[in-house]
Amino acid sequence: MEKLQALLKKEGYKRIKFKISKTQHLLIKARINGIAGNFILDTGASNSCVGFEGINHFELVAADSETRAAGAGGTGMLTQTSLKNNLKLGRWNTKTFGLVIFDMSHVNEALRQYNAKPVHGIIGADILIKGKAIVDYHNFCLYLK
Repeated sequence: MEKLQALLKKEGYKRIKFKISKTQHLLIKARINGIAGNFILDTGASNSCVGFEGINHFELVAADSETRAAGAGGTGMLTQTSLKNNLKLGRWNTKTFGLVIFDMSHVNEALRQYNAKPVHGIIGADILIKGKAIVDYHNFCLYLK
């Protein structure tokens, strides 16, 4: 595995550690607009998102959206968007980070039922694709370029 880490570092990848929750979710720390938050790393989520309370917490500029969210919590959920945010995961960052904002209470309620800590949001495939992600499940690391 050390060879993999060395190769990816040489190729310009940044290593970001994650943890596994009691619910088997991948948990990762991130900063949005310089403000820390806890997120689920979800390779199956098309977009990164935060709950409505994230508007104030991360100092987002939110706009209404015609798009409806769909996920494990249901379909047709009202959304807002926030564009041009700064996202930092470890030493990797982007200044053109767009977010979907929707009611994540069902996600956090499910986590609470398992005595797991709530999250601010989800880091989805939009970031994984942008960062040319490699997920090392064995060593609990995400690599982004």
